[in-house]
Amino acid sequence: MYAVIATRCNWLFNPMKAIAMQASTSRAAPPERLLRLPEVESMVGLRKSSIYDAMRRGDFPAPVRLSRRAVCWPASAIDAWIAARIEGAQR
Repeated sequence: MYAVIATRCNWLFNPMKAIAMQASTSRAAPPERLLRLPEVESMVGLRKSSIYDAMRRGDFPAPVRLSRRAVCWPASAIDAWIAARIEGAQR
């Protein structure tokens, strides 16, 4: 029985392995954040109609469907769109 407990709780007997496991999990990238329309409007400074017009023209990232009636945008897509707008304005 002691061998089973020792095998399952190896981190108790090997503190370096426990530290290595903590370090590997701390390097993981944070999960992608999803933004709903009010937050997107606030970030980009456009209202709903302008955002959907830009999407129709292909000038704005498409949303991700959460459910039948709810959509959201990945934060990385909105950040990239903002960065592209800033870069385009500086040329």
